[in-house]
Amino acid sequence: MRIGLLTGGGDVPGLNAVIRAVVKHGTSTYGHTVVGFRNGWRGVVDGDVQDLTRRDIRNVLAVGGTMLGTARFHPHASDGGLDAVRATLEAEKIEALICVGGDGTMHAAHKVAESGIKIVGIPKTIDNDVWGTDTSIGFDTAVTVATEAVDRIHTTAESHNRVMIVEVMGRHAGWIAVHAGIAGGAELVLTPEVPFDIEAIEKFLKHRHRAHASFSIIVVAEGAVPAEGTAMEYTTQVGKFGEIIAGAVGERLKQEIERRTGFDTRVTVLGHVQRGGTPTATDRILGSRFGVAAVDALSEGKSSVMTALRGEDVVLVPMEELAGRAKPVPEDLLRVASVLA
Repeated sequence: MRIGLLTGGGDVPGLNAVIRAVVKHGTSTYGHTVVGFRNGWRGVVDGDVQDLTRRDIRNVLAVGGTMLGTARFHPHASDGGLDAVRATLEAEKIEALICVGGDGTMHAAHKVAESGIKIVGIPKTIDNDVWGTDTSIGFDTAVTVATEAVDRIHTTAESHNRVMIVEVMGRHAGWIAVHAGIAGGAELVLTPEVPFDIEAIEKFLKHRHRAHASFSIIVVAEGAVPAEGTAMEYTTQVGKFGEIIAGAVGERLKQEIERRTGFDTRVTVLGHVQRGGTPTATDRILGSRFGVAAVDALSEGKSSVMTALRGEDVVLVPMEELAGRAKPVPEDLLRVASVLA
């Protein structure tokens, strides 16, 4: 079988582990040929391909990013995009595709699969909000980076008697904020799942600083917003492609906290630091497991499914179940973050 492989959406640590696993398992176990598409779905539309052999994936396991490149492009949303995909696959004699990406890439994969092309998806996103899987590739590394940042910021916050706001990624779900907030011992964790009340934050900080501490750490997800009817007006700031502008909510919080409390307040925006660099062992292993499972699925004739981690097991989830669904942080985990403040 001739298998095409692409990585779409934002890069995450662990993608090269997937590529390595697909190539090694596909070629050695089944005798398949693996072809990589450069820059996600854009590469499929443009016919930008490269052969992938065992030599090509040597020493890539510990390397961050993706050796294939990536782009935020969805063929079903572009005029003639699906026709171009079919034309490229026919010209390259591709019999099946493995698509690694987040919810946008999975949605595009499902649309392509509906046209009769064999596809298996692999979930990756540092936000960990792809529905159907307990964990996505890249999440563990992002949490590790964010937790280390919170640990480091603790010392300067205490030394200077400051309120320190750490803004992390998480547009629709606060997985990174909750995990890093709990692991790093933050005083407050703000997420998109639970809109916040700035007056309650003001009251909490004044009481804490008056009673027993001279500093506070707040971890906020970029998609966090104030609750309707509360005393803070804020609309999520987005760029021309719909992406959230990094630092917007963090800076707005800083202004409000300083005005209301008089406490010296600073913002640290982790931004793309969370998705870059060397993947953790957990992300390398998860990427490897998903890569092997995807090759097995195609070799067994399965299609329109996504690999997923459920407990300790890797399973296959029908792509049709993913449409329009995101995975929020569960209430019990949000509660832990809240009661430990």
